[in-house]
Amino acid sequence: MQNKSIQIIVACLGILLLGHINVSFAQKSSDQWTQWRGPQRSGLAESAMLESLESLKAFEQKWRVPLAESYSGPLVVADLVFVTETIDRKFEVVRALDRGTGALVWEQRWEGAMSVPFFAKSNGDWIRSTPIYDEGRLYVGGMQDILICLNAEDGKVIWRLDCAKTMNSDEPPFGNVPSPLIDGEFLYTQAGNSLVKIKKQDGTVVWKAFEQSKGMMTAGAFSSPIIATLHGNKQVIVQSRTALGGIDVESGTVLWQQEIPSFRGMNILTPTVIENQVYTSSYQGGGYLFDINQEAGKWNAKEVWHNRLEGYMSSPVIVDGFIYLHMRNQRFACIDLKDGSERWTSKPYGKYWSMVTRGNRILALDESGELLLIQADPSEFKLLDQRKIAKQPTWAHIGIVGDEIFIRELKAMSVFRLNKDRKFVEE
Repeated sequence: MQNKSIQIIVACLGILLLGHINVSFAQKSSDQWTQWRGPQRSGLAESAMLESLESLKAFEQKWRVPLAESYSGPLVVADLVFVTETIDRKFEVVRALDRGTGALVWEQRWEGAMSVPFFAKSNGDWIRSTPIYDEGRLYVGGMQDILICLNAEDGKVIWRLDCAKTMNSDEPPFGNVPSPLIDGEFLYTQAGNSLVKIKKQDGTVVWKAFEQSKGMMTAGAFSSPIIATLHGNKQVIVQSRTALGGIDVESGTVLWQQEIPSFRGMNILTPTVIENQVYTSSYQGGGYLFDINQEAGKWNAKEVWHNRLEGYMSSPVIVDGFIYLHMRNQRFACIDLKDGSERWTSKPYGKYWSMVTRGNRILALDESGELLLIQADPSEFKLLDQRKIAKQPTWAHIGIVGDEIFIRELKAMSVFRLNKDRKFVEE
């Protein structure tokens, strides 16, 4: 009788715990960082903390956990932080860490590592794509063009899709880089040398489109897709290594396509949509703003302006009609969206910035581990504060949720929390 009572109590505790997990995942978007570049996939932070931030000195390190290498940005959902890593040049790993302590909650791994060409070795062979969280599931893109869906509560594999095999294509020469996108019941990603629409529930491929030519400098993609509605038509805006395009979400029809010149296919930025216009910038190609139109039933991309400012890996942010872009020459620039004119250019910083913005504040994480707080002002470059936040390279995209900053160092995950009552002491 006593054993039976204990079993009933344990069962009840299990139900309560499961209920707690389910409730904890049902959070408002300001408590989450669910995908590449944040909740809106645009670098816009929903945390009000950033809007009035004046200094970085009040941030204290909450915890830091050593990990193997990765370029994937961290995801934050309720009480969990999701990270990826590549171990022993053989296994790709996803970990769920406790947001409060950094303790391991669960781990999932699979064989999936690959070796990139020798001239790209300086950037490593490890996992690059940032996963996406949606309705209790994680969708993870591995280097070998493998897409895996995991249960976010326990890490169990729900489905697995070999995109290269399914699309009858080669593995991307530099590994799978783009971060998957979810809209409604479907997932979109650049894989299998195409843009692919997939049923998020079971991994069934609906269509593939925007297929690119094979070759070391043309195959695969570095840029991540976004969803936009242009002139009432819902489209996936996608950038391959050679072209920018809009693809109808229902049919997979390529509505419009525009060649983007670049060096060795270095089209890396996530395209930026402003109403019915699309901005991008490329290595040795400069910056472009296109007006997307539909005339007599046909779509076209008309160039509004082209300037010499070359983007590289850092996707820009838009604040009050101005583009803020970290460039290939490592300088930071302010560009007038109306005519493409250069308002100012800063001194050089690092090779890469990941940026988030709210109000007139921009928080930028330099790949050297420097965190910069900038006031967005078209009249001049205004650096409000700067702080060394990591000793390791920080190529992964920064995350900001509530009063916390989430930083994936090359070999660690660290979290910093705002403490207004205490000043930062240099380590």
